[in-house]
Formats: sequence, structure tokens, C-alpha cells
Amino acid sequence: MKGLILAIQFLTRLPMPRVMANDADFAASMRWFPAAGLVVGLFVSGAAWLGAHIDPWTGALAGLAMWTLVTGALHLDGLADLADAGGAAHKDREKLLAVLADPHVGSFGVVAIALQIVAKLILLHGMVMAGLFPALILIPFAARIGPLVWTLWLPPLHAGLAARFRDAIRPVHIALWSAILIASAWVSPALLLTFLMTPLWGWHVRRRLGGISGDGHGAGIELVETGLLAAILAANAY
Repeated sequence: MKGLILAIQFLTRLPMPRVMANDADFAASMRWFPAAGLVVGLFVSGAAWLGAHIDPWTGALAGLAMWTLVTGALHLDGLADLADAGGAAHKDREKLLAVLADPHVGSFGVVAIALQIVAKLILLHGMVMAGLFPALILIPFAARIGPLVWTLWLPPLHAGLAARFRDAIRPVHIALWSAILIASAWVSPALLLTFLMTPLWGWHVRRRLGGISGDGHGAGIELVETGLLAAILAANAY
């Protein structure tokens, strides 16, 4: 269970028991990222369900607040960094990488975070109105299969966090989580669009940056989550 505990510690702010771990253990914990996503989904869906007893907007706000609280806005930071880098680069890759390394958040990053929060709030309202709480549990799980794919497929952008995970992921890990996702798609077949959104983000990052970084993982998770919210709502409407 060490890998699961480390994955939850890394991806969430939930209290977990202390475990002794080395760099290899930490890298191997990436295999458990989808399971950590399932934990996030349980908290988000539970908060939205409780808030919905007041009204749908309260349910949406409760779900969004829990989403941000449990993850510590970890992935929003990556989204902001990539938005700043992309907005300032103007097709200059060296400038893009320089801005990406800057720890400060600029106007593009602020706008990206604001739009992401508004999008999730509105889409969560639709999920609450439609009573799609089981599907909501599975969205963070599905989105966190992406980092395994991007780590195996894309070269690390620099000797940072993404590079540490590279040697720990094998195709069998992706295959196992993909099989679980396919099996869980009976809840909402739109979850299968994960298999389209994940490579699309990987292709974009490779074309734009040339590789993957921690920021690329975080931004990808956020965008896949929002894309799945929209896809599940659209599928439910028709």
C-alpha cells in the first residue's frame, strides 16, 4: 500500500500515515495516480451531493470548493504556468521555456485559472441538476490516467518532477487502468472520451513544448477533467 499512500500524499492534501520512502518508491507511486483520483472524486461528489440538498448552485459550489481543497489547487498552478508561457512566448520556444520556469503568475495565468474555475462551477451545476454523482466520482480517476500515458510517451522537458517518474511506468500499468476505465464506462459512456482527450493533450504539449513537465501534467489533468464534465453533460442531454 506504500505506493497508494504516497500517491494520495502527493496529489491531495488529505492526512495520511507517514511512510518511509526513497526516490524509487516515490517514482513508482505514479502507478497509483488514478486510484488517488478516485479518492478525489469521492470527496467531490460527496460534497456536491450534500450541497445539493440546499439547492443545485450550492451543490456545485460545495463540489468545486472540495475539488480545490482536496487537491490544494496543485493542478491549477500548472495550468496557470502554461497559460503564462504560451501567452508570452509568441512562437519563441526559448522565451516560452523561460517564462515557464518563472514562479510568478502573470495575467494569462490568472485568466486561465478564473476561466477554469467558472467552467467547472457551471458544469458542476449541470451535473448536480442531472444527478450525475456516480459519473462525477469517476472524472478525477479518468483524468489521472493521463500522466501515465504522457510520461511513457513524451520526453521529459527538463530534469524535474516529470523526469523522475519516467522509469517507473510501463505499458501494462496504462493497460490495467484503461481496462478499469472501460469497465466503469457503463456509468457514462462519455468517460471513454478520455482516450481521445489524453493523446490530444500529449500531442499539443509535444508540438508546443517538445516534452512534458510537472506543469504539463497538471494542466492536462485540469483540462481533461473539464472536458469530461462537458462531455458527460452533453451525452446526458441527448
